[in-house]
Amino acid sequence: MAEAAADAHPNNKRKHNPNGLANESKERVIPRLLKEPNLSHAPDNYDDLVNIEYPPSLYSTMEQYLPSHMLTAPRDKKLAFMDRVLVKYRPNGERARKHREYRDRVKDKYKRLHEDLYTLDPDQIFVEPFRKAVENGSEAALREILTEHSPGVFTFTMLQPGFCSKVLEEVAHFEKWAHEVKVSVLRPNTMNNYGAVLDDIGMETMLDQLMMKFIRPFAALLFFNVGGATLDTHHGFVVEYSIGGDLDLGFHVDDSEVTLNVCLGKEFDGGELFFRGVRCDAHVNGEARSEVRGVHSSSISLIEHHPQEMLEYSHVPGRAILHAGRHRHGAKAITSGQRTNLILWCRSSEFRELKKYQRDFSAWCGECLLRKKERRRRLTNAKRQPAA
Repeated sequence: MAEAAADAHPNNKRKHNPNGLANESKERVIPRLLKEPNLSHAPDNYDDLVNIEYPPSLYSTMEQYLPSHMLTAPRDKKLAFMDRVLVKYRPNGERARKHREYRDRVKDKYKRLHEDLYTLDPDQIFVEPFRKAVENGSEAALREILTEHSPGVFTFTMLQPGFCSKVLEEVAHFEKWAHEVKVSVLRPNTMNNYGAVLDDIGMETMLDQLMMKFIRPFAALLFFNVGGATLDTHHGFVVEYSIGGDLDLGFHVDDSEVTLNVCLGKEFDGGELFFRGVRCDAHVNGEARSEVRGVHSSSISLIEHHPQEMLEYSHVPGRAILHAGRHRHGAKAITSGQRTNLILWCRSSEFRELKKYQRDFSAWCGECLLRKKERRRRLTNAKRQPAA
């Protein structure tokens, strides 16, 4: 995680008196984190704290980036230090205030239908092969349950039918309650008009544990180059597609490093997911590459083979899709029935900080990698040209 600090300003420099003694600035200094983690440090556990603003796993991850003098400090001192770092990420304004009020009202008034959904019970949630693969933890065990349909798009059977049904019933129960008490349900994002944020109705801790214990092992293995090993926060929600509601979802990228997408049901036709390759911000609107592409320079003409970037996938209830958040995708129109999916946007604060300092080409964008190869070819070819 890169240093978190305010921008430097000329007026922040220390001033010297005639005797040559430095006067300390009276302005409050924002604390800094280290650029590299101290992997030998065993962080404290924050799961028992109720009133912290961010998920406990985020604080545990941040601890490894604390200055050395803070590592042995009491937990409350470290927590205060990290909260001062995080203050610049805290949402402000009217929208944030309304969201807090909405969450408080749901927490105080909403009566849950299935209380067992709000705690992580692997035996009741996951199918046995998935659970055993994570318990084993080896690369071979994790890869054994995966199917890679296209580079960077993996599927595996994950959720038991009973758990899927309970989540559908809980969301329907919440929607009914909100309608009865005249509460406007906050939707998951600006693209979906139906669905609900599971974090808002009390599932945040359960979903955070699901990400840390059961998704991060796969993400660390499959998406290491985009922060998969350092996932520490999430946005968890359900989306719904039906005739008369949202039919499809436009071409987009997710606000995540890694996305988990699990179909919960019910019966439906259509609504296939389509994928078009991983891209950085600079190339997000570029075309997808086919299997074979020509590469030309001043004196060479090469045919370069690239992974297939165009994929369509049909949802299966209980089966999960795992892909990078920057993997461009969308959903085709549903033609009958209703489809509801559980989505977990998994994020890495470390990767987001480091991404600010990337060079000309990212190490994970398909177009950047191609352009980097083409530049190297041109340079190599130029060196081979005889001097004039």
